[in-house]
Amino acid sequence: MSMIRNSPKLDSYWMPFTANRQFKKAPRLLASASGMYYKSDDGRDILDGTAGLWCVNAGHGRREIADAVSEQLRTLDYASSFQMGHEHAFRFAERLAAIAPRGLDRIFFTNSGSESADTALKIAIAYQRAIGQGTRTRFIGRERGYHGVGFGGISVGGIVSNRRVFPLLNGADHLRHTHDLAKNGFSPGLPEHGAELADDLERLVQLHGAETIAAVIVEPVAGSTGVLLPPKGYLERLRDIATRHGILLIFDEVITGFGRLGAPFAADYFGVVPDIMTTAKGLTNGAIPMGAVFVKREVHDALMTGPETGIELFHGYTYSGHPAACAAGQATLDIYEREGLLTRGATLADRWRDAVNQLRAAPHVIDIRTIGLVAGIELESRAGAIGARAHEAFADCYEQGLLIRVTGDIIALSPPLIVEEGQIDQMVSTLGKALAGVK
Repeated sequence: MSMIRNSPKLDSYWMPFTANRQFKKAPRLLASASGMYYKSDDGRDILDGTAGLWCVNAGHGRREIADAVSEQLRTLDYASSFQMGHEHAFRFAERLAAIAPRGLDRIFFTNSGSESADTALKIAIAYQRAIGQGTRTRFIGRERGYHGVGFGGISVGGIVSNRRVFPLLNGADHLRHTHDLAKNGFSPGLPEHGAELADDLERLVQLHGAETIAAVIVEPVAGSTGVLLPPKGYLERLRDIATRHGILLIFDEVITGFGRLGAPFAADYFGVVPDIMTTAKGLTNGAIPMGAVFVKREVHDALMTGPETGIELFHGYTYSGHPAACAAGQATLDIYEREGLLTRGATLADRWRDAVNQLRAAPHVIDIRTIGLVAGIELESRAGAIGARAHEAFADCYEQGLLIRVTGDIIALSPPLIVEEGQIDQMVSTLGKALAGVK
């Protein structure tokens, strides 16, 4: 437990996705950050093995981003995007369109991944209606998928704890997940088995009728449920089925976007282009909350009909295209371009894979999955205590000076893209020591 000096009272803040009572008995407080490291409130360096929350891709404390935001706030602190505009939103959208996968060059700004997911679903409905397919109101998600915490996102998401308390959208259905330890455990790359699971979309077409389905949404690599990689050929098969039945394909790239896999986007990595793509996190290096939905021009243009004075899409947010967020995003793109970070992960992927796979012999490890600069280390759960082993490893790593992320009994690593080989070795060594002490 850290020694909190001059600390705030902890009662008032209701923390998200946190066991609040457990945390407040033994809080972990961060005081500052620079490069690859956090500084804890008691002065210890904490190596960031998670890029914050999958978002600080260029590392912490980037002065260029802080300066850009500071200057923007002094010049134009806020401007509405409703019937108004400012040049920075248009410039940022133009720059994003230039690095987007082929054809995804219409950008709608949001403030988070959750908002991006709900925005993408609404655009899909609006598009189908605009082309005379108004009966297409159903969405298809996937088991173990995560698309944020909006009512749309949890409806198409497949994490039971996120869904069981809250009412869901009518008509959402789900593909089976692709995680198969028996056939694909310790695969050195993409799993060999499971591409046929994409045919679940065909089965759901037969069940519901293609004329009722607006879109299918998946994460190319499922991050929040433990780094689940798509089987070889799975995404291509899903793309083909969706196209054949007039169903829009949405990729949730909130985690995989902006260099995480060693390519600008997972769509580039896999060579599969969706109709809509959601992003956030690395969009601004985590410095300012922001999301962006990339939309194919054909989808966008289908809504650009009727009187020119009419609003084409009744949707948006007070902070869509916020000037400070746009400034942070453009400064982030400058860093990505100058330092080659959107593709740097490809040069480290083999080194990363080999290092992480040293944990194969560690206690309780039953699978290791890596792609780009992401790794999932799956542990066998303790009887009657799912998640306990991973949480113990998480707490021990923090005390040793390493931040990891856990979901159930899966440990996820996703360091900033500036990580050096020595820091990769430090992560693996620290995690190995932690696992050695887990019973």
